[in-house]
Amino acid sequence: MLQLHIISPVGEVFNGSVTKVLLPGAKAPFVVLPMHAPLISSLTKGVIRYTDETGTEHTIEVGGGFVEIRGDIVRVCTE
Repeated sequence: MLQLHIISPVGEVFNGSVTKVLLPGAKAPFVVLPMHAPLISSLTKGVIRYTDETGTEHTIEVGGGFVEIRGDIVRVCTE
């Protein structure tokens, strides 16, 4: 399980446990699963897709930003 934290200038957008996250990376979209290698990446305008503990997929449109992956914690700072 991953802990996903998404924040924007207006506040916290999401904070919870997820099974996977699809992020709009600057070079290409990429998926984050548990045990992912540490990473810091910029994000482009696009959609973040994540699957919660019940298997339901959710989407959040973002205007860009950054992501840090360390352990099973994914921190996203978006515009």
